[in-house]
Amino acid sequence: MLFAHDTEVALQAAAALVNTEGTDADDLGDVAALDQFLREWRWTGSRRHDRHELEQVQALRPRLRRLWALDEDSVVEQVNGMLRDAHALPQLVRHGGFDYHLHATPPHAPLVDRMAVEAAMALVDVVRQGELGRLLVCEADDCHDVLVDLSKNHSRRYCSTTCSNRVNVAAFRARRH
Repeated sequence: MLFAHDTEVALQAAAALVNTEGTDADDLGDVAALDQFLREWRWTGSRRHDRHELEQVQALRPRLRRLWALDEDSVVEQVNGMLRDAHALPQLVRHGGFDYHLHATPPHAPLVDRMAVEAAMALVDVVRQGELGRLLVCEADDCHDVLVDLSKNHSRRYCSTTCSNRVNVAAFRARRH
C-alpha cells in the first residue's frame, strides 16, 4: 500500500466525484444520484438531502479537477485554501468498522466541506510523499476522466478497463491494416 487506507479511499472518491461530471451527462443530476454516490463511497455525517446541497457538491467538482493539472506549489495553495475555508481541525476517529483514521471536520459540517476537506487531507499525503505524478488524466483520446495511479510501478494509464480495452482494440486493428 502506497498511502494509508483512508488516503487511498479519499483520493479514489475525489476522482470518482470529479468523473461524475461528463461531457455528455451529469451523473449527479439530482439528489437521488448524490444519495447513491454517497452510499457507494460510504460517506457518513449529516445531510440536508436538498437541491442546495447537491449544487454545492456539483460546484466542488471543477475545483477538485483542477488539482489534477497543477504543479506542486499550486496544489499546496489550493489544498491549504480548502482546509482553511472549511475550518479543518484534523482528529483521529474510529467508526463504521474502520480503525482510527483522520477526519478534519465534524460529522455535522456541511457535506461539501467534508468532501473538500477529505480530498484536501488525502492530497496533503500525496504532496508530502512527492507523488503528484499519481494524479493522472485518462490517456484515451476520447476520455477526460481523472484517475489515481496506485499501482506499485506507476503503470496505470486509463481510468477504466473500458477505456483500456477500447484503446488496445483500436491499436490491434491499426496494426493489422
